[in-house]
Amino acid sequence: MHTRQREFERIRGVLVDAEEPLTAREILALLDDDDIDSTHRVATVLGRWARRGEVEVITDNPYRYRLDT
Repeated sequence: MHTRQREFERIRGVLVDAEEPLTAREILALLDDDDIDSTHRVATVLGRWARRGEVEVITDNPYRYRLDT
């Protein structure tokens, strides 16, 4: 769980600075993290946190993500 928390915090840092919802690809491009190396991983992490109410998933094509504040 500790690793998942760290991954979310890194991704969250990108979303905090974003002025608009971002796709997993856009988030990955802005991440400076060798441990998170795929859009699938970004989407998986954000999907888990969306179930907790921390992230909003905009079901567009492609999906976009923003913090649920």
